[in-house]
Order: sequence, then structure tokens, then C-alpha cells
Amino acid sequence: MRGLFSAVGAGAALLLAGCVTAPDPSGANDPYESFNRQVFDFNHKVDRAVIKPVAETYVQVVPDFARDDLHNFFVNLDLPITFANDILQGEPERGSETFLRFTVNSTIGLGGLMDVATKEFHMPFHTEDFGQTLAVWGVEEGPYLVLPIAGPDPPRDITGQVVDIFLDPWTYWPHFRGKFWWSAGKSVLQGIDLRARNLESLESIERQSIDLYASIRSLYRQNRNNEIRNGKPDVTNLPNL
Repeated sequence: MRGLFSAVGAGAALLLAGCVTAPDPSGANDPYESFNRQVFDFNHKVDRAVIKPVAETYVQVVPDFARDDLHNFFVNLDLPITFANDILQGEPERGSETFLRFTVNSTIGLGGLMDVATKEFHMPFHTEDFGQTLAVWGVEEGPYLVLPIAGPDPPRDITGQVVDIFLDPWTYWPHFRGKFWWSAGKSVLQGIDLRARNLESLESIERQSIDLYASIRSLYRQNRNNEIRNGKPDVTNLPNL
């Protein structure tokens, strides 16, 4: 459910503004809605029974500074993927920013445990993945799809996640290559970290949403489209003057 938790965190401001409880215009491209709702209900039950309690325990047991260090480490670990996609999208300036952040945090920041690039050098931060790159290249999202545990994952993003595995230099690192425990452990810890950082946001969405499935679908797409545009305003549907 990593994609869901990321969207929830990034869309907290939208929630507070009441946007996600409005009718969801993105439902037009949800041909598998019946199936998606069943998977969504399953994911919600798993979250309530397992993921949320683990995240709450993690917050209670692990000190704030240690959680921040772990979060910074994982963010830094994914920067090579962001760098590769910056270049593939024809964004050398953003690629340079990513390269500098990774270099500074990996050295002065002790392997990424400390976000020195932000605190000391005020370097801008962003993330990119191959799903975003495909969107920049003009590839359509495809039908909305919800996968067990993974959450919202349309075909374009599924393809992007597979390609990102090959773009990730850690895939080829001798100590990690072929090690299931490394990839699985990394995914689990990142999921717990993301869930822990969005405990209150997701609770607020559940309280305010008339239809939680539609709200999450809308929130996910709004956040995803914002990521693809790199935060720039959407001018595609402006009226002709």
C-alpha cells in the first residue's frame, strides 16, 4: 500500500480543504471498479488488523530521531532511481540537484541517515520514477487498478516499478544482488515508515469521506498527476479565451 500512503501524505492539504469528499471525476476510467472495491476492502482490513497496529507500535517504541534517520536513509537510497529518471525525462538541472543531494547526504550525512543537503545547504528535493517518465513520454495511465497490499497501481505505474528495479544500482550491488531478504526487508520497512507518517492523515480521510474508495482514488490521481507535472499548475483543461 506504499502508493496509497504516499498519496495520503502528499494530499493532506487537499483533505483539510475538503477536496477529497467531493464527487470523484476520475471514476470515468475505472472499468474494474467492482473488483477494485473488493481488493480495496481487503487491503483496508489488512491495514486495520496488521499494518496500522505495527505502525503505531513503531511510533511508540522507536524514538523520533531514530525514525527520522531511518526515513532519511531510505529516501537517500532511492535517489539514484530519481536521478536516472530525471535524465530520461530530459531534466539535467533536476538531475544535477538529485546527484548533489545524494553525494552530500551519502558522505557528510553518514550514508543518508542525516539530511544535511536540506538542513545545511537548502538543496531542493524531489522524487521521480519510471511511471512518471512514461507519463512525460506520453504513455497513458491505463485503467485504474487496485492490487492486494500494494494499493492503487495502474498499468503504467506497474510497468514503471518493474523498470525502476533495473534502474536501481543497488540491484547490481554484489552484497545485495539476488538477496530476497534485502528487497523484501527494504519494502517492509519503507511501508512501515510511510504508514507511521500518515496515521493521522488517513484517519482524517476516513472520518471525512462519504465514499472512502472514491476519495482515495481521487486523492491518488491528484497526487500522481501533480508529481508528473513536477508541481506545476495543470493547464490542459483551461477554457479557450
